[in-house]
Amino acid sequence: MSSVAIGLDLGGTQIKGVVATWTGDILRREVRATNDDGTDSKTWAFIARKLADHLGAELAVGVSAPGLAARDRRSIAILPQRLRGMEGLDWTDFLARDHPVPVSNDAQSALAGEAWIGAARGLQNAVMLTLGTGVGGAILADGKILRGHLGRAGHLGHVCLDVAGPPDIVGMPGALEDCIGNHNIAVRTGGLFATTHELIAAYRTGEPEAVRLWLASIHALACAIASFVNVLDPEAVILGGGIAQAGDAVFEPLRAALARLEWRPAGHAVKLLPATLGEWAGAIGAARGAMEEGRRYEV
Repeated sequence: MSSVAIGLDLGGTQIKGVVATWTGDILRREVRATNDDGTDSKTWAFIARKLADHLGAELAVGVSAPGLAARDRRSIAILPQRLRGMEGLDWTDFLARDHPVPVSNDAQSALAGEAWIGAARGLQNAVMLTLGTGVGGAILADGKILRGHLGRAGHLGHVCLDVAGPPDIVGMPGALEDCIGNHNIAVRTGGLFATTHELIAAYRTGEPEAVRLWLASIHALACAIASFVNVLDPEAVILGGGIAQAGDAVFEPLRAALARLEWRPAGHAVKLLPATLGEWAGAIGAARGAMEEGRRYEV
C-alpha cells in the first residue's frame, strides 16, 4: 500500500502540490504558476509534470482538476474553454508512473481532503460548497464521494432557485451560483459593488442597501442548502472558498435563515461547518486518492 503520495491540484492560475502520508501528515507544499497561455502548447501540463518529479519521481500521484473526470479516472473528459489540451490527457501515461494516476474533479477532491483530515473527518454523509467566483460543490454519501453516471454529481451551484431567472453557464435558470457567486456581483448589486468582499465590508458597517443585498444572497444560499438537506440528508454542510472566509458575516445570517427554512425532524439541525484545509484541500484529496488507488492496485 502506498503510504506516501503526491497530490496535484491544477487551477487556472496556480498548480499546487503536496506530499502526504497515509496518517495525514503533510510533508511538503509547493506552488507553481499555471502559465496557461490559451494555446495547445500544454505548457501548464509540463509544469505539473516537473512539479510531480520534483516532489518525488518514485511516489504515487493523484490529480485534482476542474471539469468532468472520465469514467476510468485516467483523464478529464470534459473541460471547455480552459486549460486547452486537458481533455483526454492520460495522466498515468503523461507522468510515466508505474501505478495508475487517479484523476478527480477539483471540488470532489476538496471534499475528499476535508473528509480525510479536515472539517468532514469522521462523517459519512456531508455536502460541501465552495463559494467564490462561482459555486462549486461535492457530496459525501455513505463514506464515499458521489461521482454519478458522468461525473456531474455535486455540481450544486447549478441548481435552480428561480425558474424565471436568466440562464447560467450550463443553461440553468436562476442558478445558485448566480445568486451568490462573485462573478456577477456588479450586476446583482446594480453596480454598487465590484466584489463580494466590498459588499460584505459594507454589510458589516450596517449600510442599509448592503444589508439588503447581502441578506438576499444569504437567503438564496439558505434555500439551496435546505433543499440539499431535504434531498441528501447530510450530517453536515461544509462551506469553503473565498466568500466563506468572511466568517461570521456569512455563518451568522446563514444560520438564522436556516433556522427558518430547514426541515428539522425532532429538532435535529444539520451542522454548518467552515472548511479547514483552505486552498490545499484539492491537492490533499488528490494525494489521498493516489494512496487509495495504490491500495487497490497492490491488492
